[in-house]
Amino acid sequence: MALDRWVALFIFLLCAVYGYTAWFGMDHLLAPVLRNNPIWPSTFPKVLAIGAMILALAVVLGVEKEEEPKPLEINYKRLHDYNLVQAVALLALMVVYAFALRPLGFLASTFLFLSIGSIILGERRFVMVAVVAAVAAGSVWYLVERVLGIFLRPLPTFL
Repeated sequence: MALDRWVALFIFLLCAVYGYTAWFGMDHLLAPVLRNNPIWPSTFPKVLAIGAMILALAVVLGVEKEEEPKPLEINYKRLHDYNLVQAVALLALMVVYAFALRPLGFLASTFLFLSIGSIILGERRFVMVAVVAAVAAGSVWYLVERVLGIFLRPLPTFL
C-alpha cells in the first residue's frame, strides 16, 4: 500500500477515536437543561469526524483518480525540481518576523520582512523594494492603529 493510503488509514483511525469521544464521551456531561437544544457542543466534532472519515476512506479505497498532473500544478513526485530553498527560507523568515515584532517594533520588522522576502524571491531592484516595503508597512500600521484603533507598537521597545 502506498504512503498516502497509510497516512489516510492513520487519519481514519484518529478520526474514529475522535468521533467516538465526541459521541460517547461528551454528551453525557451536558447539563439536563442543554439537552433539549438542537445543537450541542459535540455537534461540530461529530460532523468533523464523519467528514474526515469519509474523505480518508476515499483515499484508502483509492476512489480518487490518479492522473498525470497538468503543467501548472505541483507534482509531488518531482519536488526536487522546485525552489525548496526559497520556500524554506521564507518560512524561516516568517518565524524570525514573528519573534522580531516586539523587540524591533511593527514598522521596522515589517519593513525588513518585506524587503528580505522580496530579495529571497529574486527581486533585484533594491530601491523599489525599499520604497514598496516602507509604504506597505506604514500603510498597514496606519490602518490598524488609527482606523481600527488597535495598538501596534510602531518603534522598537528600547525607544
